[in-house]
Amino acid sequence: MRHSSFPEGVTRETLLRWFREGRARSREIFEIPDPSTYYTRPIRLRNPIVFYEGHLPAFTINTLVKLALKKPGIDDHYEVLFARGIDPDSPDAVREPGDVWPSRSAVQSYGAAADAIVERILAEEVIEDDAVPQLRGAEAAIAILEHEQMHQETLLYMLHNMPYERKRSRAPLGGPEAGSPRERVRDGDPSFARIPAGRATLGAARDQIGFGWDNEFPLHRVDVDAFEIGRYNVTNAEFLEFVEAGGYRRPELWGNAWEWIASEGIRHPHFWLERDGEWFWRGMFDLIPLPPDWPVYVTCAEAEAYARWKGMRIPTEAEYHRAAFGTPSGEERLYPWGSEVPDASRGNFGFMQWDPLPVGSFPAGASAWGVHDLVGNGWEWTATPFGGFPGFEPMASYANYSADFFDGQHYVLKGASPATARELVRRSFRNWFRPNYPYLYATFRLAR
Repeated sequence: MRHSSFPEGVTRETLLRWFREGRARSREIFEIPDPSTYYTRPIRLRNPIVFYEGHLPAFTINTLVKLALKKPGIDDHYEVLFARGIDPDSPDAVREPGDVWPSRSAVQSYGAAADAIVERILAEEVIEDDAVPQLRGAEAAIAILEHEQMHQETLLYMLHNMPYERKRSRAPLGGPEAGSPRERVRDGDPSFARIPAGRATLGAARDQIGFGWDNEFPLHRVDVDAFEIGRYNVTNAEFLEFVEAGGYRRPELWGNAWEWIASEGIRHPHFWLERDGEWFWRGMFDLIPLPPDWPVYVTCAEAEAYARWKGMRIPTEAEYHRAAFGTPSGEERLYPWGSEVPDASRGNFGFMQWDPLPVGSFPAGASAWGVHDLVGNGWEWTATPFGGFPGFEPMASYANYSADFFDGQHYVLKGASPATARELVRRSFRNWFRPNYPYLYATFRLAR
């Protein structure tokens, strides 16, 4: 068993600890919303909270127990009801749940039973077997662990969207390193880094990283022309200039997104709120005056409109890779900062904060070109439609994980956010969302 976050190798003890930590974190997250909100949808485009508390254990049973090990599940009805989330293009496409959801006690009892089965399997049964596609490299066992971490981020940005009076405040989930903002170190160097023409490696080879999701493979290299890229993400203060200049009222800046902007009456980023002429940031647990030097969180459509307004654009996935992992010598790094495993000095990820920090707060995480915050503080939109790399093959343990979204309606994001687990921080990892999805912890930088 191999995973990029564990250079010394992955043992059963590693998997058990990872599983228990993940389940414990999920339980903490489910305690944030008031119990009265359990059957509500904090985001109209997503299922109610109850779905996610059932989905996480159901996925472990469907994937590891039933699919990979060919063993019976616990409750066939639950394992269908909680099988998969939704990705509608508008709230009108979401079905109202009616009376389909069980009681919370029943969902939690199901989860406890699933946890006991998974713990026994991880401790005792065959979870790595090259003769079984889902068990090659312990794929199914590791998939259920990363899947839970990805949904923890989904849950947090959903809960971020809830009214404050319906949430219970608590400390960040990242452990003893949480809650310690770094001093901002944005220096006096030029705002843009010049990246010479060169090659960028996208994807990964399985013998390099071990586990990965299907859209991360195979490894391939592309030539990238010379370009310039922002050394820092666009900040709230910079984006405010666009808002105050009437950027949301200029159709020529929005392209195909103008219909969405006009029909929804959007006039500013989702994470902002205006009161009596003053701008505020909708934090996880507090409404605060808009922090000018935090990265702005926006949709891809908003990022592209701002870039057009500035006479620039957002980078492609290949340009992100070149800026993040390339070096003047021509070699490529595992991470923007080098080969060291991600830690709290490199960026704002791993649940250390509920919200962003000022851009440039982690100089130890800068790339060889002096580009900051390429990992952490917010996912980074790219101009690249999400699709499979040449030679793409669906993964055995989750065949529809990626392929259903190769539709030209989703765009690649790279990096990580404050709510991204450290185990998901790797060069080949790719995120993707629709360009008008406003709830994600996502920012951008300019390119030209």
